Amino acid sequence: MTEQHAQQFERGTDGPKVIVVGVDGSDSSLRAAAYAGGLARRQGALLAVVYVQPVLAAGAALGAPVADATEQIAEDIVQEIREAAERVKGIFDVRWEFHTFRGDPYNGLVTAADELRADAVVVGASEQAGHRIVGSVAVRLVKAGRWPVTVVP
Repeated sequence: MTEQHAQQFERGTDGPKVIVVGVDGSDSSLRAAAYAGGLARRQGALLAVVYVQPVLAAGAALGAPVADATEQIAEDIVQEIREAAERVKGIFDVRWEFHTFRGDPYNGLVTAADELRADAVVVGASEQAGHRIVGSVAVRLVKAGRWPVTVVP
């Protein structure tokens, strides 16, 4: 009798089906979204655009309308992406979805990538000087070693 081994699904071996891109409105994150859009188009993959809304307890304690501000950022990002998609409509067709998660950027992107069953993650390079010393979200994602990560300058 021969033992039959069931084929197990292995993410990323047949090309990515879901590409997660983290956006926060910065120039580098918007370049990352454009790059990820090109990857998704060429691979026939779903582009999952993710904005992680920061939880800023200190700002809320000071009476700042933090939730309103982060909601507005999310709406602005969606509008910007819709406008970009409309400009290339008919030339490039990319299936995309927009998702928001709450928390710090690293944990939010990890949660998003896990829940969306990402095959790849694309992020923009950090534009903050302190991240060169402490470590950026991109570096932490690479070190997690759970998905191929592309960092766009």
